[in-house]
Amino acid sequence: MSILDPGFRALSPRVSARPVPWIAILLGWVGPVLLVALLWQGVTRNALLGWAVGLVYIGYDTFLLGFTAVQLWPLRRTMRASPLPVAGGARPAMSAIIAAHNEQASLCVTIDTLAGQDEPPEVIVLADDGSTDDSAAVLHAAYGLEPPPLGQMSAPSPVLPALRWLRLAHGGKARALNAAIPLLDTELVLTVDADTLLAPGALRAMRDAFAAEPQLVAATGVLVPICGSAPGQRLFEWFQRYEYVRNFLSRFAWMRQDGLLLISGAFAGFRRQALVRAGGFDDDCMVEDYELIHRMHRHAHEAGLDWRVRVVGGAIASTDAPASPLAFMRQRRRWFGGFLQTQHWNRDMVGNPRFGRLGTRMLVVKALDTIQPIYGLAAFAILVSLLIRGSLPVVGAIVAVMLGKVLIDLTFHLWSITLYRRWTGQRDGLALGPALVASFFEPFSFQLLRHAGAAWGWIAFLTGGGGGWGAQQRTALSRAVIATARPAES
Repeated sequence: MSILDPGFRALSPRVSARPVPWIAILLGWVGPVLLVALLWQGVTRNALLGWAVGLVYIGYDTFLLGFTAVQLWPLRRTMRASPLPVAGGARPAMSAIIAAHNEQASLCVTIDTLAGQDEPPEVIVLADDGSTDDSAAVLHAAYGLEPPPLGQMSAPSPVLPALRWLRLAHGGKARALNAAIPLLDTELVLTVDADTLLAPGALRAMRDAFAAEPQLVAATGVLVPICGSAPGQRLFEWFQRYEYVRNFLSRFAWMRQDGLLLISGAFAGFRRQALVRAGGFDDDCMVEDYELIHRMHRHAHEAGLDWRVRVVGGAIASTDAPASPLAFMRQRRRWFGGFLQTQHWNRDMVGNPRFGRLGTRMLVVKALDTIQPIYGLAAFAILVSLLIRGSLPVVGAIVAVMLGKVLIDLTFHLWSITLYRRWTGQRDGLALGPALVASFFEPFSFQLLRHAGAAWGWIAFLTGGGGGWGAQQRTALSRAVIATARPAES
């Protein structure tokens, strides 16, 4: 039995279901019932109110932008994420786990970039999840590692003493991470994906955050998506770059409400003791990192612990992002399907004042977010239907509303990029001119693709599919190496 098992069995609502209060049930039905009512308007009215689903969609998104803007206001005078005051005593020791499956092309780049930090981890564990490619040959040639028996960890590498090879039977990312955690004894545990490369100073910023705040139990770095160099790949990088800016600023906003749930396992730090108490990662969830943070919050509220979750603006990493429509939709299918899984398992927390602002604010928004992409797709479908039917006056009114929304988005987008630069010190790829173009075209292109991936996620959730590693196609690691070798502009 693993040391993670008791905590997982006690805290996982998938294993130990909690009673769901009436408020959570009611909030769960608000979005679907309202959607049906609004779609009926589209059938019965040939006027602007016939596009009521679009009006609600725009209104909800604008409300979230306003909320985020209010929470981001303190960043307006912050020229750079200031170093946190570090508490006295020794800095916490850190281990890093790289869970990998058939990642021969990226192993050396990821390991060397991690080991090349100015404050590298004391221990780096490659949790090899049953790789069938030439990963073993790469590890032997580059680091002198010999394959350990299945289920065991190798001796330290003679080339890189911090590095160990944990060889496992194929069981998925969550199982690989869970197998490594009990073998570590450092205060901090870092998870890094095999396609994620840390910028200079990223680990120092992460250690600073944990050293300064003893109550901090989980933290995410800020990820920068990078795709390949072909024109189509650069287009996907362009849109995702601005999407990630908004997403990480949104995480900052929810952090200020003590409601941050999304810690990206691609680059995340955990206090090991809290990680063990929460039970590690759930191997039945499509987004094991997201689900774990729910359990950590649940345990903190139920046990009366002052556990905190943060996003660390100075901890930057670049990650290989999808560079084609199908790859992008597969990623969003898994993300959204896992989001639905986690929301369903933790529905007892929705609207529940026992869980503070996490329950009464963040999880209420998340309950509405489960259906938001369907609203967006329905609004687009009704607009196309009106065009086909020749209802040009109605279409004109809708376009006017959409242009008003685009203007709001443009204003917020430019402002948020300025804040992001101040917060993270990052400027590369964040010119304001291209941001304006991206903001204008995104609602009619990339956003629809994102919603389509979310709809596919609904299918994955309802059918129980969409998990696993999937095919790994890296398109940008060589560019990422160059990017992380250059210090960020300040």
